[in-house]
Amino acid sequence: MELNVYTILYLLIGGAVGWFSSYIKSRFEVAAHKKELKEYKEHLNRQMQITNEGNKTLENELYDLKKVNENLRASVNALSHKPGRAEIKLLNIYDTSLRKMMQKAPGFSGAWEASLQESEKDYEEREKGLKTIVKKVFSSPFGKSNVSEDAVEHTEMLDNKKGQ
Repeated sequence: MELNVYTILYLLIGGAVGWFSSYIKSRFEVAAHKKELKEYKEHLNRQMQITNEGNKTLENELYDLKKVNENLRASVNALSHKPGRAEIKLLNIYDTSLRKMMQKAPGFSGAWEASLQESEKDYEEREKGLKTIVKKVFSSPFGKSNVSEDAVEHTEMLDNKKGQ
């Protein structure tokens, strides 16, 4: 092959056409990638808006539940300090203590103090709810309890183990 002016000219024109077609192809590819990137950004924006709305809803619900919880706590506190409530509590404690004292050792003040402290502890546990729940679950619909003494003692043993 002989290098003359026409051959060189054809080579230059062929190179220019090749470069131009490569440039056009790369522009189309860049435009396609930009379009795809724009779609991804829009999708991400939609997802973030949906997540943000869900988070706001959850935060509002949590705030409302905290307000309700605080109102209930205040109501329970107010009800527990009603006139006569302390006297009823003390009466229940004394009643339970007297019954236990009569069973254990009638006539001794030491037994009275021990049973009084035990009854106060029992009353506090009933206030927490475990014994009350057990009695409600196993009680009969006619008012008498079907709970055997063994079940109550078993519950007391579990409470003592948890306390230790």
